[in-house]
This record gives sequence, structure tokens and C-alpha cells, in this order.
Amino acid sequence: MCLAIPARVTEVLGDARDLVKVDVAGARRSVNILLLDDDVAAGDWVLVHVGFAMAKIDEAEAMLTIQALQSMGQAYASELEAITQGSSLTKDRSAISSQTTIRYSE
Repeated sequence: MCLAIPARVTEVLGDARDLVKVDVAGARRSVNILLLDDDVAAGDWVLVHVGFAMAKIDEAEAMLTIQALQSMGQAYASELEAITQGSSLTKDRSAISSQTTIRYSE
């Protein structure tokens, strides 16, 4: 199964504006945005799959998607754990737990 996860953009990287830094449940990573037609700025939400932003979404859709993913239980928790194991991540796993509601902050 392919899974795209909502991520909040925290900053646009470089002059080319083809990479952004995103936050996924406390894990930060760089994501390529060349597949998007829309401009992206800090605070925007995107759906991320294998390091690429696949779509820009609004916050309401992001929250609904996160709730739906959380209802998957261990499958979603395992996916988040896999994300935090990536080499380009900031190590902040405190927000990831199958017993904890994930909260996004700016």
C-alpha cells in the first residue's frame, strides 16, 4: 500500500525553491516540491510520499487525514517510526506513540 502523509512546511530551502523543510509528527525532513503546481510557503500543508510533495492541501484536510491515519492504529504508528528512521531527519520522536495523539506546532 502506498501512503502519503500530511506534513506542515516549516521553511522553503534555497534559491531554486524546489525543496522545503517539513514537520511530520515532530520529525523534520527535506522534501522536493517540483511536482506541485502551487507555490508553497511556511505554514502550508502538503501530502508527502517517498520524499516528494504530491499535493498541497488545506489544514482542515490535513487534520481529517491525520485522524483517519491514526485510526489505522499500529500500521500508522509503524509508518511514522519508519519516517523517523530516515537519515535526513531531526531526531525528535517524542510526539510518536500509538497511545498519544499527534500534535503539530509551528
